[in-house]
Amino acid sequence: MDGAGMQEWVSAFSGRVFDWLVSSGVGVLVVLLGTWAAVGLLRVSVRRLEGLLTAQAERRSKDGDSGEARQRIHTLVELLKKAGITVIWIIAGMMALKEIGIDIGPLLAGAGIVGLAVGFGAQNLVRDVVSGFFILLENQVGVGDVAVVNGTGGLVEEVNIRTMVLRDSSGTVHVFPNGTIDTLSNMTKDWSAMVFNIGVAYKEDTDRVEKIMMEVAETLRADEKFRDRILEPMEVMGVDSFDDSAVVIKARLKTKPIQQWSVGREYRRRLKKAFDEQGVEIPFPHRTITWADSSNPIQALVRPSAQ
Repeated sequence: MDGAGMQEWVSAFSGRVFDWLVSSGVGVLVVLLGTWAAVGLLRVSVRRLEGLLTAQAERRSKDGDSGEARQRIHTLVELLKKAGITVIWIIAGMMALKEIGIDIGPLLAGAGIVGLAVGFGAQNLVRDVVSGFFILLENQVGVGDVAVVNGTGGLVEEVNIRTMVLRDSSGTVHVFPNGTIDTLSNMTKDWSAMVFNIGVAYKEDTDRVEKIMMEVAETLRADEKFRDRILEPMEVMGVDSFDDSAVVIKARLKTKPIQQWSVGREYRRRLKKAFDEQGVEIPFPHRTITWADSSNPIQALVRPSAQ
């Protein structure tokens, strides 16, 4: 190729590149700039959302410890940010391909088929992730809570976007996919309570028994070791039922989360000592058998038969 031919080729190539830049290049550049702006706006919005949610969690925190809430909010916000950025770049890629001149119809159809196949295969995973997202968003349960999940109770050790991990009192670890959680009972949400059903003998004065129960509770509240665990004075609800051998008096102590069991054990120990000192009988199931007197013999009169 001589110099004139090379110059002509370069001129034609430059003209095509210029035409492409004018027709498609500007469109691709606009798409890229719009994508960059959308991602930046998303990052700013996510940071502001995280700040607002964290401030709200700190205001709601009674003890000032909002570390777990911050971690939960950060996890949710990062998940939203990554999902948003992924969606933005997928849309931007489709728009850029269209500006270049590539027909994205077959690509969208193929992506739809692949997405449908993946959706059928990973529907349980999607269900777990969606359920976990709402569990974290609504703060239904957190690490350190005692919860009952699908009838299994234990200490919550992990709350992930896909699974929840419990450890029961025997040390066994239970892993529940979030999508399979049908019932979730949080026993330590904000505060806890120990309910007492105290049975005393029928001969006891229930007003006197309730007074003793209140005195023991106030003594426990005054104890330096337990006063920070108990939130309110004991609530004596009164006579709750008449059992076979006992009158049952119901009461409740409101405590800080997870402290109800230690407070309940100590209260029962002190109440037993107080009942012993005051002569209050704590009955136990028993049965009384009464032997009836033997019946008198039946006298039979025998008449002689007529001859």
